[in-house]
Amino acid sequence: MPDVRHFDPDVAVAQVVPLLWRRGWSRTGMEEIVAATGLSRSSLYATFGSKDELCLSALRRYLADHADPAFRQLETDGRGLPAVAAFFGQLIAVRCSGPRARWGCLATNLQVAAEGTNPGVREVLGEHHQHLVTGLAAALRAAEQGGQLRDDVVIDASAEHLALLAQGVNLRSRAGADPSTLRSAVDAALGVLRHPASPATTWPEASPA
Repeated sequence: MPDVRHFDPDVAVAQVVPLLWRRGWSRTGMEEIVAATGLSRSSLYATFGSKDELCLSALRRYLADHADPAFRQLETDGRGLPAVAAFFGQLIAVRCSGPRARWGCLATNLQVAAEGTNPGVREVLGEHHQHLVTGLAAALRAAEQGGQLRDDVVIDASAEHLALLAQGVNLRSRAGADPSTLRSAVDAALGVLRHPASPATTWPEASPA
């Protein structure tokens, strides 16, 4: 197996991500990590210090690759409610179809598992949640400026509500919920926010494969 001085830690972390995502933190043992990375235990421990630190690095990598781009898109899209609908449409599509269908979201999975109480994990998950809320709030402010929202909508509270809805989509999709049911729930939530006179789209259409 490669010596600790002769492998790329970023590649090793990327190889651990699908293990945690599919099996969970506690169910992923070091022997599986060794098999997935092709590295020795000694090399992994010398580089990362512990399994927990390696898994925490994998969580950060997962968020950087799979969550942060979508959140940045929410912040900069500018279309308002259609941008939020598009975000949820993409979320439902990736949770319910493709090679990682029904895996759920690694971040959400960890929040309901024992590892969610780990201080390091809790801090990363807190930052992740706040990033989502910030992106949703930015999209809602764009909707407000475009006259798409009801006059009584409270931006920050509504952004938090939609973030919780995203967590629900992650959990229900993992449990086998039908995509059309999830889309209907999202449409209902966004419809409550939409001004009656606005033609803004709130239906989260499935993204093309």
